[in-house]
Amino acid sequence: MRNQSVPFVSSIILGIDPGSAVTGYGVIAIQSHGFTPIDYGCIRPPRANKLSERFVVIYDSIGELIEIHNPDAVVVEMQFFYKNAQSALTLGMAKGAVMIASKKKGVPVFHYSPPVAKKAVTGTGRASKYQVQRMVQQRLNLAALPPADSADALALAICHAQAAEHVKARKEV
Repeated sequence: MRNQSVPFVSSIILGIDPGSAVTGYGVIAIQSHGFTPIDYGCIRPPRANKLSERFVVIYDSIGELIEIHNPDAVVVEMQFFYKNAQSALTLGMAKGAVMIASKKKGVPVFHYSPPVAKKAVTGTGRASKYQVQRMVQQRLNLAALPPADSADALALAICHAQAAEHVKARKEV
């Protein structure tokens, strides 16, 4: 989804929900009247690819998104708690691909935990995937429910935008 008419933009934020199979992304503009969605979707490296090749697809795709949208910040989901060490490691590598692509383009990277991002859009850190999708749809006035991974990425961008308004010293990763 792309919104080409975004006047009076003060900042653009790219949110990323990393994953080796699906990496969600969402781009919003901060404006005087609130947030405007610019683009969102999912990066889906071919499952037949080796894991290392999937990370290259993620890296290249994030680089392209940064070139297209020229964000002021990239926000990545922070690893939370995982029972499976292999899943945590794989997710960490996907996050690393996003961080390196962002830093190579000169864009600062920030991160928030899933409960913090959920709380920013729904009011509770224990919201379901559907609740996050629904509130993101409502907050950004989207015609359709965004895919779950995109909704998580948009929630991260909204979370950072709200923190930008209220927190003077944010920590860059």
